[in-house]
Amino acid sequence: MSTYMNMDTLNWMLFEVFRLGELLSASRFQDHDESTLRLILDSVKKFADAELYPVFRAMDADPARMIDGKVIVHPAVATMLARASELGLVGSTLDYDDGGMQLPVTIYQALNFIADAANNNMTGYTGLTSGAVGLLCSFGSQELKDIYLAKMLANEWGGTMALTEPQAGSSLSDVVTEAIPREDGSYSIRGQKIWISGGDHQFAENFIHFTLVRVPGGGPGTKGISLMLIPKFRPENGQLVPNDVTTVGDFQKMGQRGYTTTHLVFGEKDDCRGWLVGTLHRGLEHMFYMMNGARIHVGRGGAAIATAAYYASRQFALERPQGRRLQAGGAKDTSEGQTLIINHPDVRRMLLLQKAIAEGSLALILQASIYADREKTSEGEEAARYHDLLELLTPMVKTYPAEAGRRAVDQGLQVLGGAGFCDEYVLQQYYRDVRIMAIYEGTTGIQSLDLLGRKVFMNKGASLKFLLKEIQATLQAAAGVEVVADCARQLGEQLALNEKVLGYLMPMAAQGEFEKMLSDATLYMEFFSNIVVAWQWLKLGLAASQGSSAFHQAKLHTMKFFYQYELSKNEGLAQTIMNPQRLTIVGEIEVLD
Repeated sequence: MSTYMNMDTLNWMLFEVFRLGELLSASRFQDHDESTLRLILDSVKKFADAELYPVFRAMDADPARMIDGKVIVHPAVATMLARASELGLVGSTLDYDDGGMQLPVTIYQALNFIADAANNNMTGYTGLTSGAVGLLCSFGSQELKDIYLAKMLANEWGGTMALTEPQAGSSLSDVVTEAIPREDGSYSIRGQKIWISGGDHQFAENFIHFTLVRVPGGGPGTKGISLMLIPKFRPENGQLVPNDVTTVGDFQKMGQRGYTTTHLVFGEKDDCRGWLVGTLHRGLEHMFYMMNGARIHVGRGGAAIATAAYYASRQFALERPQGRRLQAGGAKDTSEGQTLIINHPDVRRMLLLQKAIAEGSLALILQASIYADREKTSEGEEAARYHDLLELLTPMVKTYPAEAGRRAVDQGLQVLGGAGFCDEYVLQQYYRDVRIMAIYEGTTGIQSLDLLGRKVFMNKGASLKFLLKEIQATLQAAAGVEVVADCARQLGEQLALNEKVLGYLMPMAAQGEFEKMLSDATLYMEFFSNIVVAWQWLKLGLAASQGSSAFHQAKLHTMKFFYQYELSKNEGLAQTIMNPQRLTIVGEIEVLD
């Protein structure tokens, strides 16, 4: 069995760096202890070793596809669906009353990280259902929960979110799928949705589509959108009746080929019915519950693929002899045998970059998960503070592992040289799979606009102040710890640089020049994400400074690498962001003809 992730690193982060055990004192988690959580983690790892990783490449070679009007996916999907609920991969964070296990969100993300790293084609099927049941429990009526919840938790019925339409793309203001009220309290639905991940296949009896629609009277824009539950088959008198939901296509993709992506049409025969979830005309507000969870899911996927790619390229570097190490004066002793490529400095640089990005991304995801758990176990202003911290981190949690993870996988492929470009080796599949992560659930550009245009200045900047206070606490803890002192100094300087950058941008907003202010939002996303991940690496370094093993020393070395090779790029990013020229804004001279 090849290595695709490291359980020692995951457990160390969970229980030593983020001190998950401290969460278990909350009444919500009182039925769990560290030993049982470790057993659950080990159970998922064994399942991933036995059932997920062995079919990873087979699912790519035999992709999801539409045959005679039906979507056919790899048989291993059935195995995943049958085991996922009992392993805590679906709905495990829900209340006991809703059929959940009241597991910490942090453990749920860790469990799914293991599964993602083993086979990133598989977890979308269960992840969307998990998000859908959370949405149903948060905003659905008791009647809808009584009908749908148990079947979805058991993975007998799949869940999706249906947002995008052909004419609208990411612009949800332009959604036109309509819902007309009926006398029985349901709605007649007519329209279509595209890019519906996990939207249909042969191993689920039914699919429950949480869909954004327009109900008359809602007005234009996103404020007029409502959220509907639209089943493929509607339950009537103990039977499942076709609900006029038609799968008209399955998109064939560059990567994640084992994960189906469908095109749905509602109401071709004027017999599609939906049921309102939550409050009329507040659908997008409700859907953000699932969308934000999905964004963390995507970031987790990017981190997991980067992790699996690192271990694959590392293994190659440990086995592939090529060339010789340079001797004094630059000479090579050709009488000696070839050295393993892992001994070449440039190969080590590429491997260290992969490791720094992958483990930094995992830490970022766990940090956000801790905030989610803290919000759930706190009250009043404290809960609100953790909510704001999670809101601020979410666009970075989605984007950094996707964008930096793509770069990490690219370097992993480079380690293999020409072999990396060939089907025989898995790196080319990781390279194709990771590419979608920067597009899923809001592109990098959209996430960057959200970060700089909304989240940084949310609540008059209070959320950013909360985060800076968290970072300052880590800097204080690092004071006097010699092995991390230089990194702590650099991080402090970066916080000052961030203040300078925001000080440059804020007057533009005050003057109403929002396009000018946000024109380099994507660069600011990279800039600020580097600071936040550097904070995570400082936390990892502090924890590693408590030990003297090779494991701890490797973490400290990787921390230093991140600061020297990655965080140092922020000087150039800041210079570009603060350049008065705005060369990407449409002007009188057309330069793209």
